[in-house]
Amino acid sequence: MCKGVKAVDWETETLMGSPPPVSKWERFIPRAALSHIGLFVALMLYTAGGGLVFRALEYPAELAKQEYLRDRILTERWNLIRVVADYNINGTEDVSLEKVLSDHLAIYERILEGASGSGIALDIENNFPPLEEKWSILQAVFFSSTVLTTIGYGNIVPETFWGRLFCIAYALIGIPLTLTVIADLGRVFATVVSVMAKQMPTMPKWCNRLSESNPAGQRSLYAFWAVCFLFVYLSAGAGLFKMWEDDWTFYDGFYFCFITMTTIGFGDLVPKRPKYMLLCTLYILIGLALTSTIIELVRRQYARSWQQLRALSGPLADTLRRIGDAGRGVDVSALHNDLRKVLTVVTMPRLGRDGMGEKRQLEWEAAVEAVIRDITSPISPQPKPPIVQIVIYESSV
Repeated sequence: MCKGVKAVDWETETLMGSPPPVSKWERFIPRAALSHIGLFVALMLYTAGGGLVFRALEYPAELAKQEYLRDRILTERWNLIRVVADYNINGTEDVSLEKVLSDHLAIYERILEGASGSGIALDIENNFPPLEEKWSILQAVFFSSTVLTTIGYGNIVPETFWGRLFCIAYALIGIPLTLTVIADLGRVFATVVSVMAKQMPTMPKWCNRLSESNPAGQRSLYAFWAVCFLFVYLSAGAGLFKMWEDDWTFYDGFYFCFITMTTIGFGDLVPKRPKYMLLCTLYILIGLALTSTIIELVRRQYARSWQQLRALSGPLADTLRRIGDAGRGVDVSALHNDLRKVLTVVTMPRLGRDGMGEKRQLEWEAAVEAVIRDITSPISPQPKPPIVQIVIYESSV
C-alpha cells in the first residue's frame, strides 16, 4: 500500500512539472558530459577491437612469411657454400670465381634484403630470429588508430586478402566515427576556453580599446594565441617522445608531432616502444581535435580578411580597370597596389594611447577619399589635333 501511494505521489509530482529522480551517475557526471564520454569510449573500443581483428588476420601470415624467409636464407647460403667448394675442387682456369658466384650472390642478396625488411635479424647462429613482432597487440591497435585518423604511416600494412578487405570496411565505418569524435572534442575545447576566458582577470585598457575599435584585430589576436597554444602542445609531445625514444632528439619529436597532427604521416619517424603506444594514441587523438579546431579558427580569420580586402578593393579595382581600358596603354597596376597598401594601413587597429591615433586615422581616410575622388572624376576631353587631308592627282600627260 505504501509503495502504491509513493508511486501515485511521484506521478503527480511528474505531471506537475517536478524533475525526475537523479540517477547515481548523474550525481557525479552531468548528463551533458555523458554523451561526450560515451562517444570517446565508443571510439576507443572500436579502435581496440579493430586492432585485435587485424592481429588475428595478419599475425599468422607474418609468422609464415618469416619462416619461409628463414628457410630460403639457409638454403641459398648452403648453395653458395657448395658452389664455392665445388669450384675449389673441380674449378678450371677458363671460368673465374666471380662469374660462378655472380648469379648466386644476386639471389642471396635479394633474399637477405626481403628478410631484413620483414623484421628478421641476420643472425646465422640463432637461425635468423625475428627482431620484433610487427603485429603485436599494441602495434595492431596503434595501426588501427592510424587508419581511423587517416594518418597512415606505412610502417606496417595488411598483406593478406582478408586483412585488406577488413581494412576497407573498418575504415568506411570508423573514419566518420572518428571525425565525429574529433569535432565533439573540438566543441568541448571551445567551451572550456570560453569558460576560462570569462574567469580571467580584467584585460588592460589598451586591449579593451583594441577589441572595441577593431573586432577583426581581436579575432586575429585569438588566432595568434591559439597557434601559440598549439606549438606548446607540440613541444610537450616532443619532450615526451624524447624521453620515450632513446635515439630521438627534441627536434625529431617535434617534427613527428607536427607531421602527425596535420595528418601528413610520412612514416619516416614512428615510435618503436610498444608499451607507450596507447598513450601515443591518446595524445594523437586529443592533438587532432586541438589542431583541427585551431586550423579552422585560422582559416576563418583568413576568409574574413580576404572578404574585407575584396570589399575595399573591389570598386577601386573596377574603376582602375575601366581607366586602363579607356587609356589603352596606361599602366594602373602599380597604382592599384599602392592604394591597396594604403587601405591595409587604414584598416589596421588603432593602438594610440590618446586621441592622436584617431586623428591620424581620419587624415588617412581623407587622403584616400581624395585620391579615389580624383581617380573617379571624369577626365576633361583634350582638344583633338586638326586633321589635314592631302589629295594627290596623277595624270598620264
